[in-house]
This record gives sequence, C-alpha cells and structure tokens, in this order.
Amino acid sequence: MNLQLTGHHLEVTPALRDYVTSKLTRISNHFDHVIDVKVTMSVEKLAQKVEATLHVPGNDIHAECQDENMYSAIDMLTDKLDRQVVKHKEKNTDHHKVNGAIKHQSLE
Repeated sequence: MNLQLTGHHLEVTPALRDYVTSKLTRISNHFDHVIDVKVTMSVEKLAQKVEATLHVPGNDIHAECQDENMYSAIDMLTDKLDRQVVKHKEKNTDHHKVNGAIKHQSLE
C-alpha cells in the first residue's frame, strides 16, 4: 500500500504521519488489495479537515471528515473508510451458494 500524505496550510509532522499510518493498517487488515492511499490534511480557521482517497481494484473510495482536533478527525476518517472498505469487499464476494437453494436440493 502506497501512502501519500499532503498538508494544506499545515506541516505534516512525523507524529501525524505515524498516527495516520498506524490507523490505516486497520483498513489493510480488512482488505489486502488496497493499491494506494492519498490523504490530504488541511486547516481552515478552527476546522481541521482530513480527506482520503483509497484506490482499490475496480473502485476508488473517498471520505472526508472535519473536527476541531486533527487526531479525532483522523479517527473518524478511518472509521468511515473502514466501513466503506468492508462494504466494498462484501459486494465483490460471491454470495451465490452452489446448490444451496431449496429447489436445487434433491428430494428424498
């Protein structure tokens, strides 16, 4: 997973970088096929805003959050991304059971 962190009106400190990478490992635990992640952190007056775009095979997943605290905004963002990744993973798995329906079962 390639991670690209950028800051808009904000310097990305090593502490912020480590915090984001530690939070994004939870997403890679749920779904292995994440190609790259682009995270943009910005400050607009009192609002700390975090946006992320995950590139997965066949889809791009985007989420954004803002809060008064950058760390809580990152927490909310990873929660959103985690839910979206799990939903994407469930959509792509095959839900059709082979001979699972009642009409396909043999009558004895």
